[in-house]
This record gives sequence, structure tokens and C-alpha cells, in this order.
Amino acid sequence: MSTFKRTALYDNHVKLNAKIVEFTGYEMPIQYEGIKAEHNAVRTAAGIFDVSHMGEVLVEGKRATDFVQHIFTNDITNQAQKQVIYGLMCYENGTVVDDLLVYKYNEEKYLLVVNASNKDKDFAWLNDNNSFGVKITDKSSMSEVAIQGPKAQEMLQKLTDFDLSKITFFTFDEIVVDGKDCIVSRTGYTGEDGFEVYANDVVSIWEKLIDAGASPIGLGARDTLRFEATLPLYGNEISNEINPIEASLGMFVKLGVDFIGRDALKKIKENSGGIKSMDSPKILIVDDNEDLCSIFKEALEEEGYMIATAADGKQALAEAKKTHVDLVITAKNLPRTGGIRLFRSIRELDPDTKIVLITGFGGKQSYVKAMELGADEYLSKPLRIGDLKKFVLNILIILMLILIGQLKFLIC
Repeated sequence: MSTFKRTALYDNHVKLNAKIVEFTGYEMPIQYEGIKAEHNAVRTAAGIFDVSHMGEVLVEGKRATDFVQHIFTNDITNQAQKQVIYGLMCYENGTVVDDLLVYKYNEEKYLLVVNASNKDKDFAWLNDNNSFGVKITDKSSMSEVAIQGPKAQEMLQKLTDFDLSKITFFTFDEIVVDGKDCIVSRTGYTGEDGFEVYANDVVSIWEKLIDAGASPIGLGARDTLRFEATLPLYGNEISNEINPIEASLGMFVKLGVDFIGRDALKKIKENSGGIKSMDSPKILIVDDNEDLCSIFKEALEEEGYMIATAADGKQALAEAKKTHVDLVITAKNLPRTGGIRLFRSIRELDPDTKIVLITGFGGKQSYVKAMELGADEYLSKPLRIGDLKKFVLNILIILMLILIGQLKFLIC
């Protein structure tokens, strides 16, 4: 008999002829049809992942907000209820305990989602640093599936009466899915749109999503998907020997708030001049919305980037001719900002520049238009958010993915 743990979906994996391997003490599927086919299924339609091995920790109490801020590098001061924020937990020397998602219910209740390989260590570390009198409960017995891909909402919507479009990027809600009480967030680990679904029982949800057309995805494709999207993995890009500044995750380290490791990271950032693993990139923001430009400029300069702004394509080209530009951000309204002329001119100045169009809309027409404009790739992000600051937060997350890969992108 195996000494490894099994998730509630183990028998489903066996029935699907998955190749099973040991992973973080669990018997988990590494592939079903094959890594390449599964990777492409997520990029073109939707895939479903068993992530029940992940760790979940509930934090409750009158000082829950103070405690979470104490152990978390990002700023939760203005975190809204039902909002999810990404960040890290660090040791006093600034190296990484783990990276995690913080789900806020209210000022006295938070859910922390941590990596499977670290969940026992994280739970102990959280308790060791609990000087706030909060209740810390290990909720890792719950199950979780993730459905990811451009058709994820369409498929999951078949199992719930709740309008999933109301769950916007990095938010969550408590809803009923397939007759079961669930926590559903618009988050994931693939670079695609999608949802993560937490519940005590996910077996029928898994089976019905596969019946709806979702492809089962193993750990192999999960890794190629996250690697392609340049998302960090503990033990690789981050660890107890690597700090967030070295890992180019300074965007998620807010030195204006107090947390464990802050003083060490402040010194590291000062000594490194900002981002340690690359020369400070120059970013050109092209948009005629002064408020948007101002918010971008302030947020990115705080992370050590060199920022220039331009109101239209003509000004942008003039700026690009003066000095090398690593990254150009422009509005999706192409005619207003110079559009295709700007793309071609930037390419003439630097043929190696990689162009990726990122919009809030998907579909075949958007893809065809992107290719007509000469884009190397096309990405669709769920940016159905009216609030300007939340919109910018979404874009900043996308910028992090780009800059970790040290690529040059043109975003519109």
C-alpha cells in the first residue's frame, strides 16, 4: 500500500489513465493525454487541474488585519472585501518563506492559500509569529480544482446560477456550484483567464466540467504553462536562499508597511538600486488619459523603473528616438495613439522588440486584428473593472509577468 497521500480525485485520475507520480507527499497526475496537448488545450479552450494538495489557512480575530500585514510583504491597507492579493512571506533576512494569495472576507477574517510543498512549514511559521491573539486554523482538508483557459467561464457557468462575470480578476465570492457551497476566485497559475474552486467535495464538479469539455491537466503542463507565463515557483525562482528583489518581485514588496523582513529588504533594495536581477528598464507610457499615466508613473517609479510618458504616437516615437525603450504601454484604442504606425516605427528602431497585444476582450476578431497589426502574440485578460486604480493593478500584475521574463513587449 502506498505511503503517500491521495486527493479526493485520485480515482478519477486513475480512470482517465493518468501517469501518477509522487509530488509533495501526494500521488498526483503528471500527465493524461500528454504535456503538449494539455498545454495547448488550456491556451485554446479550457483545462481542469486537481490542486487539492494546496494549503489553506484561515486567520480570524479582532487583529486579523494587523497579523496578516505583519507576515505579508504586500500592502493590504486598502484591500477590499472579496479581493485577492498576491505577495510573499519572508524571514527576517529577507529570503522567502513562501509566496501566497490573501483572500479578504472582512477585517477580522482572511484565507491564506500557500504552496503544497510548504503548507506544514508555513502553518508552523505563522503560529510562531502570532503575537496578535488571532485564531489560525489549518483548512487544507478542503479540496480545490482550477479551470483555466478562454472557455473557462463558459464551462463553469453551466454548473451555477451565479453570474460569473461578477467575479472579476483577483476577486472571489462564496457561491453554490453544482449544489455545493464553494469559494470561487478568478485566479490561476497559467496566465489564462479562469477560476479556482474550493469546496469540501469537488468530485462531481470535476466530472461535470470534463463532460462540459474541459481537458484534465497534469503537473507537467501546469509547469510549462506557468513557465511560459513567467510565474514563479517556490524552490526555483524563490526560496529560503532568494529574496523577492533578486527574483524581480519587488512590485509585491511594499516598504511603506511593516512586515517581517522589511528592514533587510529595504537595505537590499537600496544597495541594489531597485531591481537586482536586471538593469532598470525604461518604460514608455502612451495614453491621452493623464490620470492613467500619472497612476502608472507613480506605481512603476516606486519599483525602480525609469518612466517616460507620451500623449500620442507622435510623442511616443520622439521619445523612443531619444533613448532605448524596453517596454511601451499604450491604450487599446489604436487609432487614438497612432496604432499600427507606432508599432512599425518601434520595430524599425529596435527589430528585436517583441509585440504582444493585451486587451480586455477575447474572441476570434480580436485575435485576427492583433495578427494584422503584426503582433507576435495575443493575450486576453478579464479587465471588466470600471475603477481606474483596480484596472491599473491588473496591468501591473501583467507587467510583472513580462518583466520577470526580461522581454520587450508592446502592450495595447
